[in-house]
Amino acid sequence: MIELNELTDAAQKAFPADALSPGRDESWRLVAEMGWLMVRLPEEDGGLGLGREASSAIHFEMGRVLSTTPLIPAQLGLLAVLASAIPARGEWLERMAAGDYVPLHLLPTRLKTAADGAISGTVGGVFDGDMAVGVIARLPCGYVLVPLDAPGVSVVERPIWDTSRRLFDLVLEGFKPDPALILTDDAGAHALHDAISPEAHLAIAADCLGAANAALELTIEYMKMRRQFDRPIAMFQALKHRAADMKTRIAAAEALLWSRVRDETATYVQCGAAKTLAAEAFAFVTEEAIQLHGGIGLTEEHPIHRFMKRAMLNLQLCGAPDWWNEQAGRAALAACSDGTLTDAG
Repeated sequence: MIELNELTDAAQKAFPADALSPGRDESWRLVAEMGWLMVRLPEEDGGLGLGREASSAIHFEMGRVLSTTPLIPAQLGLLAVLASAIPARGEWLERMAAGDYVPLHLLPTRLKTAADGAISGTVGGVFDGDMAVGVIARLPCGYVLVPLDAPGVSVVERPIWDTSRRLFDLVLEGFKPDPALILTDDAGAHALHDAISPEAHLAIAADCLGAANAALELTIEYMKMRRQFDRPIAMFQALKHRAADMKTRIAAAEALLWSRVRDETATYVQCGAAKTLAAEAFAFVTEEAIQLHGGIGLTEEHPIHRFMKRAMLNLQLCGAPDWWNEQAGRAALAACSDGTLTDAG
């Protein structure tokens, strides 16, 4: 059995902290060689058979370096195929574990179905669609694995502010789904979404907190070096308090994240709340870090600016913070009203 510290050490050696946003294609090959694409695949299916804690530890380390590799959507896609009963399930799992990129798209879609069953429309928000061999998306007939070489399928890039990631639209023009690649029918699509969404929330939360820790470390190093009034600004008590506030926000979010990761009974709302707390902590840290860096922190080329861009995107992934905070509040109120108050997130 692989220990978590072994995964963490391997990640830090393969992706050193001083090399932010390493090249995507080379990183992807390295990720595949290290077996990270099969971390959540059961041993009987040829995988490593590890759980949430292992994959979250990897996402945490990848967040530290603002990884350009779409490991999160890849692992979610593998979990979707794993939960299915398609005829070629074993073949696709083997391909995905070996490096074929098949992301899972969890956002709602608005598509039109013709009388002959052909589907047209746009599936927006597919990460790194240019390197995918297929995309798992919810179509009117349910969740479907859409091969990118199928007739009527193309991808169009949509430029975004966070240059450590690439976002694409999956464009369907008369695409006819292969019945053998329909993972769920329309009735089962909601259940698949709710089963895998918590995994997405926890993975993004880990990415946020890995990056938040790296941004804080970068800021503290700068404060030790930057001098004012003939001494390092790290010695000024007011700035020490601001750094301590950043660490406190990170520590609270980390405690919630790892408790959710280790709790297999954690609800969809609880995982969404954990992601929101982590993303808000990440955004707070980057905003404070830019201020503590002074004028240089406002320049687009400075590393801390890149962390801020990542934070702003992560804040919106898997649902806006206001919506998740409301859901967590409603869950807490419901627990109070029925006398079974629990930690609702």
